[in-house]
Amino acid sequence: MNSFELSRRQLLASMSTGIAGVALSHLLESETIAGTRRAPHFSAKAKQVLQIFCPGAASHVDLWDYKPMLEKLHGTPMPGGETEVTFQGKNGNLMKSPWDFVSSGQSGKMISSMMPHMAKHVDDIAFIHSMTSRTNTHGPGCVYMNSCFTREGYPSAGSWVSYGLGSMNENLPTYVAMQDVRGEPSNGKANWSNGFLPAQYQAVAMSAQQPLRNLARPASISENEEQATREFLKLINSEHAVVHPGNDELRARMAAYQLAAKMQLAAPEVSDISREPQHIHELYGTDDSNQLKAAYARNCLLSRRFLEQGVRYVSLYCASRASSVDGLLNWDAHKTLKADYERHLPIFDQPTAALLTDLKQRGMLKDVLVIWCTEFGRMPTHQEGTSGRDHNPDAFTTWMMGAGVKGGVSFGETDEFGRRAAIDVATAYDFYATILHLLGLDHEKLTYYHNGANRRLTDVHGHVIKKVLA
Repeated sequence: MNSFELSRRQLLASMSTGIAGVALSHLLESETIAGTRRAPHFSAKAKQVLQIFCPGAASHVDLWDYKPMLEKLHGTPMPGGETEVTFQGKNGNLMKSPWDFVSSGQSGKMISSMMPHMAKHVDDIAFIHSMTSRTNTHGPGCVYMNSCFTREGYPSAGSWVSYGLGSMNENLPTYVAMQDVRGEPSNGKANWSNGFLPAQYQAVAMSAQQPLRNLARPASISENEEQATREFLKLINSEHAVVHPGNDELRARMAAYQLAAKMQLAAPEVSDISREPQHIHELYGTDDSNQLKAAYARNCLLSRRFLEQGVRYVSLYCASRASSVDGLLNWDAHKTLKADYERHLPIFDQPTAALLTDLKQRGMLKDVLVIWCTEFGRMPTHQEGTSGRDHNPDAFTTWMMGAGVKGGVSFGETDEFGRRAAIDVATAYDFYATILHLLGLDHEKLTYYHNGANRRLTDVHGHVIKKVLA
């Protein structure tokens, strides 16, 4: 018996490398298929996505959606809304924006005077003014605008795009989430989660102030030692993979180790924004005396560098989750809207506009689709006893720009006060159906089998918003 067991061990030992090699080869082939570029369903207008997300519910009626009736009826009760109770309670009277709106571009688009740099881009932007949400709470709202579901556990749009199209650069992540220096958005990593998709489709979270960690080889370890360690690790992983062939986490980790090895050379170079000329730093404001603005500007510049090197999907956040003081760290201006937005808008305006300018000057907008999101809108009234606005899931603005987008147009309308979407009401399902369409993906055909159903980013809803297509 002992002799048989010994012979068996010897046999398995002699075969392990071969079997493991075959298994590893199969797994790596699968990972390669998952990681490399795949064909879209039809001819695509866009190849990459830059998502700019402003957590905290940036107010549409103070930024993008001009409402003359708010100026005319400022300080009076909103017709039909005198007894309306929203997220934090009762509302006061109608409140005009603290700032003027100005006619901008050849299209004459009215946007806030607090965004003079963004005003230069309105002729290239397609605004969607009739967006709606399914929740009035920040965490679920952020997750919904990233995944089309209010509950955690579903893949983000960036993960779906990574799954559907794969990588454009095998030395860099397919999907990057660029976190704001002030912290993660509400519900954190759920905003860029892979959900039930294989783990390799989640985003790599990073920022200019917190680049990818632990890429450099310690000085005490030689290159040969590191290579030998990798080879040994491959062998152990492959033997484990034979026993656990359906372990997606293992597959993802193996792919991550391979990617990390490649990124040791590629990522530090791409992340080094000091390589940029001074006039680019001045364009973005990376050395601004406002440290929050400078940090966001560096993230904007880093986003361009990653897109330039073929990262498929970049999520760029401007602000973070809520704090004990409403509106301090994000756009959630419940109490002091004027003071809050006079803090946030200078951080957002110049660096964001510079990023759009830079992409355009480099000819990158023929391939890059730029989208701007927030989780929902804000009320046209002030909250009772404050000079801020409460949550409004019934109306807000998003926009698109770049590859395949018709610039200088506005889709949908809210009512005369901006309280509710009134014409061509849109949802996150429509928003992402349109984004996938521009990427050459049919949102009804991009599916993944999970728990007995073929799941979609757009669930069982969604229509392409054709009026914003070029």
